[in-house]
Amino acid sequence: MTHELAALAACALIHVVIMAMAQQRLTRDAGVEKNTSPRDDMPELSRDTKRLRRALDNHVENIGLFITAVVLVQFTGQNSWFTALCAWTYVGARALYVPAYLYGWAPWRSLIFTLGLLATLAMIVAAVL
Repeated sequence: MTHELAALAACALIHVVIMAMAQQRLTRDAGVEKNTSPRDDMPELSRDTKRLRRALDNHVENIGLFITAVVLVQFTGQNSWFTALCAWTYVGARALYVPAYLYGWAPWRSLIFTLGLLATLAMIVAAVL
């Protein structure tokens, strides 16, 4: 398995962890019955639950671009130490993004996000050059 594919697998694991954390907090705030319902009438959620749900939303919004970068690198055969470094930088940034969002690390959350985005864009550029 290439480094880029291993990094993609790590991102999938990060996704599962974020989902589990967000669901645990949602269950704590709303109860099992509300969490397993259609969630039409949810009670007010805690700040931490809202932040974890937004961090999950952000992860969902951004993983597609990373998947694209990994696929491009794989299909073009442009795997290198540089694309591997970029892939693992993205993974590190995503892993740090969750606590940064949860604990309100400003401006670090935005800088961590930007680092992951730049690493992904660098992979895409490396694949097409």
